[in-house]
Amino acid sequence: MTTPLTVATLFDTLQAKLALSWVAGQNGRHRTIRYEPGDDRTNISLVGHLNFIHPHRIQLIGETEHGYLTGLRKNSRKDAINQLLNDDSDLIIVCDNLAPPDELRQRADALPMPVLSSPLPSQEIISHLQYFYGAMFAQRTTLHGVFMEVMGIGVLITGDPSVGKSELALELVSRGHRLIADDIPEFARVAPDVLSGSCPELLRDFLEVRGLGILNVRAMFGDSAIKQRKYLRLVIHLDKMSEEQIRGIDRLRGSQRTREILSIHVPEITLPVAPGRNLAVMVEAAARTHILAMKGYDASQVFIERQQKQIEQNT
Repeated sequence: MTTPLTVATLFDTLQAKLALSWVAGQNGRHRTIRYEPGDDRTNISLVGHLNFIHPHRIQLIGETEHGYLTGLRKNSRKDAINQLLNDDSDLIIVCDNLAPPDELRQRADALPMPVLSSPLPSQEIISHLQYFYGAMFAQRTTLHGVFMEVMGIGVLITGDPSVGKSELALELVSRGHRLIADDIPEFARVAPDVLSGSCPELLRDFLEVRGLGILNVRAMFGDSAIKQRKYLRLVIHLDKMSEEQIRGIDRLRGSQRTREILSIHVPEITLPVAPGRNLAVMVEAAARTHILAMKGYDASQVFIERQQKQIEQNT
């Protein structure tokens, strides 16, 4: 992350989703929420229920924690609140529309320590915050190619310059598929085995086609021709092959392998580029084949088994 995350940024981003409101410490809205995943220098976690022994950067007060604080004697509650608002915490969120103790409001305003309130249960808030931070700190990379939604799955089209990636993308759009990003799609590892691809804001909606220049796909084909983001499921690599190279391709399984992107293995199919080959139809067929493979169907294996049965019958 290039810029630190502040409480104000988190509030503005998640206010509508979590129904957040300010309780106290609004003067600390620009306080930085300190968190670096994978940092071995600290054992402080990002978010969790109120914990004095292993504090969190974002401390949540649910019904159990609220009952604990309000059940303490005055002096004990004051000590607990002082410990809660120590240097390890950066934000307090009171859940379930609970009213925080007056001592908490007063102490938070004096520091100031941001205190927010939400009507949602604590577990739901934790899930939203973990997803929010997971996307923010995800590993990212930029690849050269055209990223599209074909047959409902994310397909990255790669190949050497001038091989015809953009022309193929334009034909796929005209056939009802959707453009996500041209030239430099961005990919983020949002889960252990999931890559999410999107387009840099500057290039959004645009497609460069040699001879035609820059095209605005949204203006030409409508909003339905554009997709904001999609999970990457398949890579199609276009390659100008010689006749000898084409003859060397496996006739049963084609040219298939896996490509490692951000430590995730993504299936890759190489399609030969030659005059007379309808690449758009082949990309659609490759996408359909991959969808069947995800369901456990392998056409080449079925063909081999059928051939083996035929041989056994003849024998």
